[in-house]
Amino acid sequence: MKKQAYLLFALLFSAGAMCGQYTSQGNFMIGSTFGLSSASSTITQKADGGNVATENPKTVQFGIAPSVGYFLVDGLGLGIGLDYTFNQVRRDKGERNEDSDILFGPFARYYLPLADDMAFFLEASFGFGNSRDDMEIAGQPQNIRTNMTAFGVGPGLTIFSTSALGIEALFKYNYARSTFDTNVGGASAKTTTETNQFDFSVGMRFYFSGIQKAGKDTGTRLY
Repeated sequence: MKKQAYLLFALLFSAGAMCGQYTSQGNFMIGSTFGLSSASSTITQKADGGNVATENPKTVQFGIAPSVGYFLVDGLGLGIGLDYTFNQVRRDKGERNEDSDILFGPFARYYLPLADDMAFFLEASFGFGNSRDDMEIAGQPQNIRTNMTAFGVGPGLTIFSTSALGIEALFKYNYARSTFDTNVGGASAKTTTETNQFDFSVGMRFYFSGIQKAGKDTGTRLY
């Protein structure tokens, strides 16, 4: 039993030592992910008279999220990302409309080595920005712009090449909320949208130190 534990520790230490060449303090990473997902939303509209209308449309989303990060300590990367999402909303009555969201904010990643060229990571992100919605309210088309906030968390897997380029897959839960006011026919209403989304995305990320690719020399294998 002790021998098995020692071998396991040795393997983890070896992988961790190689991982440290690329996810060590002072290194950088830059890249982007691309995702396609389906989400459910809850839209609640409350009028001045106290009437409340709620609907639950389904959304098909395409997103692209470029980002750049810096390893503050070994294995822990912090950075800034931009998230653009295009949505096609399908409502209960068969109606469809389109909107797009742009979010900007920080993210954090923590890496755990699994093999010489593979690592598991956990990512958390927060974003705030602008949402544009093309909606029909009381039979009148509306183009609504509103501020929104969102956060997300999820696990991922990165496979590295010899050129310090990582191919990654990320499964993530995202929550977003926005609130705006409308005025149709003299009646004002406050509308709140909450979106719960499970997103699967793939991407590429380059790891480097200064102007050199990350590693103990210019030709090393990642990890």
